[in-house]
Amino acid sequence: MNTKNSSSKSKILSIPIGDAISRIQFGPNSNNLLISSWDTNLRLYDFDASVVRLEANSEASLLDCCFSEDDSVAFSVASDGFIRRYDLHSGIVDPMGSHDDMATCIGYSNETCLLITSGFDKKLLSWDIRTKKAFSLSMSLDAEIDSMSVSGFMVTVGIGASVHVYDLRNFDKPNLSMEPCNGTQLRCVSSIPYAEGFAVGSVDGRVALQVSNSSNSNDIGYTFRCHPKSKDGQHHLASVNNIAFSPLMSGAFVTGDDEGYATIWDARSRKRLIEFPRYSNSVASLSYNHSGQLLAVASSYTFQEAKEIDCIACSLLLTELSLLKCLYIKWTTLISDQVLLEGKLKHW
Repeated sequence: MNTKNSSSKSKILSIPIGDAISRIQFGPNSNNLLISSWDTNLRLYDFDASVVRLEANSEASLLDCCFSEDDSVAFSVASDGFIRRYDLHSGIVDPMGSHDDMATCIGYSNETCLLITSGFDKKLLSWDIRTKKAFSLSMSLDAEIDSMSVSGFMVTVGIGASVHVYDLRNFDKPNLSMEPCNGTQLRCVSSIPYAEGFAVGSVDGRVALQVSNSSNSNDIGYTFRCHPKSKDGQHHLASVNNIAFSPLMSGAFVTGDDEGYATIWDARSRKRLIEFPRYSNSVASLSYNHSGQLLAVASSYTFQEAKEIDCIACSLLLTELSLLKCLYIKWTTLISDQVLLEGKLKHW
């Protein structure tokens, strides 16, 4: 797959965001983009109209967010431990419940109508959003969950160097537990939407894929060095912060790292397809839209870096993959609340 430049354009919007982006996620049926941030606000950005449709304050730093099965309801988890529900039409925010400590990860299962959350209290909780008393199940673990991904009936969690996969229909114990990067600390996990399996990114720049093939009982698993950068003749290892699989091209996924690189890969050949120009900050979050024609990339300092960063500088890239139309949003609250969008057109 090759790319070549064709044209470019830019425009100015005003989207003041006062702190780092924790998560971006496209709607399940639209080009609305959900943005959670450490500035305590959840925003709904309409890509097609280039406007912010909703900005809802939650009075605590938002550490993750997700949609429900449609585009009208969203959820977030926050530093105060609360899980919040947002009516995206009315803007009403309702607390659903809470963890005993910071709530850090959230995901929604369409198949079960369960919302899954985790936190620093070492608990994995499920919430049935169809009932008035939403709390459903609780599982206590031995350690804090570092990352989580929900797909179908499966919940994949990363704890230290280990991955554990749970089936929501039998939540008592994991179906699978393993160390895909041979003892190396994991930074992110991502479920494969079209297969039984997952990918993980490690702190030393590796990606590991594990795919179960139920048809012939042959599991596929391999690890490769994702971002082998070289400094002074030596390899410099950059943590892989996020992985997103393309709904348009089976086997294609994008990774984002601490060095500010977002790269699209072919899982079958393990080859790089596209590497976007380097961003000024770490790539904190990635999301494809429902058709796979748009890719959103959030460049921001991450939770792991927060204590070391004094200034705030974040950016958001929206890429239309049919033409590779890039809308690049950059802001720094210490200088200005103005947001710059740059559009770059490339052929796929």
